Amino acid sequence: MPFGNTHNKMKMNYSAEQEFPDLSKHNNHMAKVLTLDMYERLRDKETSSGFTLDDVIQTGVDNPGHPFIMTVGCVAGDEETYDVFKELLDPVIEDRHGGYKPTDKHKTDLNPENLQGGDDLDPNYVLSSRVRTGRSIHGFCLPPHCSRGERRTIEALAIDSLSVLDGDLKGKYYALKNMTEEEQQQLIDDHFLFDKPVSPLLLASGMARDWPDARGIWHNDNKTFLVWVNEEDHLRVISMQKGGNMREVFTRFCTGLTKIEALFKEKGHEFMWNEHLGYVLTCPSNLGTGLRAGVHVKLPNLSKHDKFGEVLKRLRLQKRGTGGVDTAAVGGVFDISNADRLGFSEVELVQMVVDGVNLLIEMEKQLENGESIDDLIPDQK
Repeated sequence: MPFGNTHNKMKMNYSAEQEFPDLSKHNNHMAKVLTLDMYERLRDKETSSGFTLDDVIQTGVDNPGHPFIMTVGCVAGDEETYDVFKELLDPVIEDRHGGYKPTDKHKTDLNPENLQGGDDLDPNYVLSSRVRTGRSIHGFCLPPHCSRGERRTIEALAIDSLSVLDGDLKGKYYALKNMTEEEQQQLIDDHFLFDKPVSPLLLASGMARDWPDARGIWHNDNKTFLVWVNEEDHLRVISMQKGGNMREVFTRFCTGLTKIEALFKEKGHEFMWNEHLGYVLTCPSNLGTGLRAGVHVKLPNLSKHDKFGEVLKRLRLQKRGTGGVDTAAVGGVFDISNADRLGFSEVELVQMVVDGVNLLIEMEKQLENGESIDDLIPDQK
């Protein structure tokens, strides 16, 4: 870990009080939950790979809060983290995921046939549609904690598995460290490339160590299906295209993801999953489905309406600028996506986005005509 004293054994010569971080000005889920007593109980525990409490919380110590969203303030370094440090992480998960309890069971549904509609989002308003998730490979440490050898092995496994995909999923892998300038420029133009993280949330967690070693991006020839390798998660799987056909995007997502999982299994590697947390990922905010279904949609009138935030909340949706979580909207275009990840299935979350965006567009059209939208305000989902 490049930041913090997390692997400094001398800290155990000092009392918990002397080592406890100052969280007095912090606004994240970890800071809300962690007390001195809890810190004292957990500080000498570690997972079998050596991940400690200080590793878990370092990103939340270094990043007091975020102006737009309540950040989580902690990460997992391996699959065991969620068990060894459950005294801290269970309440963080419950807080972040709308009361999801330690006894709750998560449900998975990757059958696109169960989605109602979704092929008819108005293309005059919806510019693009996208579904993404993350996957972690069982038996390896997660990006904040993995070694160079682990990371390189994951990259080799990914290249091997993805090279087998055929039909409209056939594609090519580009390693970040030996990409040509032309390839790099093309990927930047396509908005596909991820670069070394600049977000202090990611940097402080340790996941940018050894950059760009064993990082890369794979995409199909049609540029509608992407896999990022060794960024925030072992794998980030993304299906996307222009326009409003979310059903097509989700179908490709489910098909590709199911094929990738089967290919990894053939090589003796399962994805991290359990019936309580669903798919296990680096950040507790992404547990469960890890799924974010989003559209870039034009809402210049509705976004100025004083009920816009309340409507989104009731629909269980969130807004971002089109450049990502830290950006503002440009020209009334917003990235609208599901707020939940855990406790709902993939189909249920995409359904919420499809139904919610259809309603937002209906409201936008009424406002364009100078009409009230009071009759369209939804109940809390």
